Amino acid sequence: MRKDIKSKTLRRLKLVEGQIRGIQKMVEDEKYCVDIITQSSAVKEALAGVEQLILENHLSTHVLDHIKHGKERVAIEEILKVYRLAQRKK
Repeated sequence: MRKDIKSKTLRRLKLVEGQIRGIQKMVEDEKYCVDIITQSSAVKEALAGVEQLILENHLSTHVLDHIKHGKERVAIEEILKVYRLAQRKK
């Protein structure tokens, strides 16, 4: 994994961890439901950012490596896997 992406990913995951703990506390304290849902949505967005970073890493390292080493078919399969995952989210 590229060092820059790894550090960004770990930072975001630590933020998500804190957000999750915050949501747990909100539920324990019986906070307003809409506020809890708002925080839950923020966590989803943060995780989407993590996915984007990991996808960037995958395409710029693994897939590119396959192409450089003449494994275009494997690279295409990897890209199609990513595409299918993205389609499931819609």
